[in-house]
Amino acid sequence: MLLALSPPVQLLQNLMNIAPASTDSSKSPLSVGVIVNPASGRDMRRLLGWVSVFPSSEKVNVVLRLLSAMGSLGVDEAWMIPDSAGIGLRVRDSADIARASRGIPMPQVRLLEMAPEDGKADSATAASLMRQHGVQMIAVLGGDGTHRAVATACADVPLATLSTGTNNAFPESWDATLVGIAGALVLRGQVSPELGLRRNKRLRVSGPGVDELALVDVCFSRQLSTGARAVWRAEDLVELFVTFAEPTAMGLSSIAALSSPVSREDPFGSHVSFGEGRLLNAIVMPGSLACVSIANVLKMPIAVPVSLQPGQGTLAFDGEREFEVDQDSQLQIELDWGGPLTLAVGPVLAEAARKGLLFMPPGAMQI
Repeated sequence: MLLALSPPVQLLQNLMNIAPASTDSSKSPLSVGVIVNPASGRDMRRLLGWVSVFPSSEKVNVVLRLLSAMGSLGVDEAWMIPDSAGIGLRVRDSADIARASRGIPMPQVRLLEMAPEDGKADSATAASLMRQHGVQMIAVLGGDGTHRAVATACADVPLATLSTGTNNAFPESWDATLVGIAGALVLRGQVSPELGLRRNKRLRVSGPGVDELALVDVCFSRQLSTGARAVWRAEDLVELFVTFAEPTAMGLSSIAALSSPVSREDPFGSHVSFGEGRLLNAIVMPGSLACVSIANVLKMPIAVPVSLQPGQGTLAFDGEREFEVDQDSQLQIELDWGGPLTLAVGPVLAEAARKGLLFMPPGAMQI
């Protein structure tokens, strides 16, 4: 952890082996967006699984760690949502104090001109506005559902993913400081996009009145209404489609992962059918195992549509029930590489170590 030693700005710049941010107004600033879901980490699954909530105060701290690292490496500004929980305002005020009283080169935090509705639409709206402001990367704090909402509107602006939800298969678990360093190295061109960014798979569901995407999984459940949205009753599962399935994940994708793992890089996904067959203990939510009966597991190739079994129930996207379907619903599910670009934190930091990007230059002040 870097301390505000005297003189703090020079120390941070020396440590990171980077010149001070340019004051040339003719150059475009290095700009990022930060989207925080105030409600992430608070759903029913956390209550049922004895998991503590993720409070707003900790989300503020996560963003400050992210911005401190990015600012030390030359990122100039960060756009945030003026959310009703006050996270954006608290980050802006704290960043101003850190810059003025401690000399930490925090990015200038700016709030978007939007009226939050306290729903998932806020994340998509914010992503669209951030693109208009020319951000070069969007950091997202939330779970799979939040990242899915941002993915619908971010186009090819890459995402830096931070896990603050309940089921966090899509966002990887990294401290925000590491994410900030990796993101800044890519933005500054010190690590190439070819190495530092990764294209993700997605699932597209289409049919009469439906055109939706999922980043991790789509599940057909016998539950008849969307209700509290979360899916956790194993006996209700009919079909599951996943883009990737890692054995360390929790949530619906863990069912596929523990029966037939699929990596993020594999050119295929997985299709699980439930029914009479082998019994599996899966981790569909924190704190508990659920016994599911798996009839079949098939590879799901890229760009080959699969028809959903007819039946009455609900469709869940990335763990949240969104649509009610019936016997007459004619829906198709297709896997492709049209998901968002995301920051590959591990490979970026490995490249930084290989090239010595974070070494101090000769003659720099030592700690």
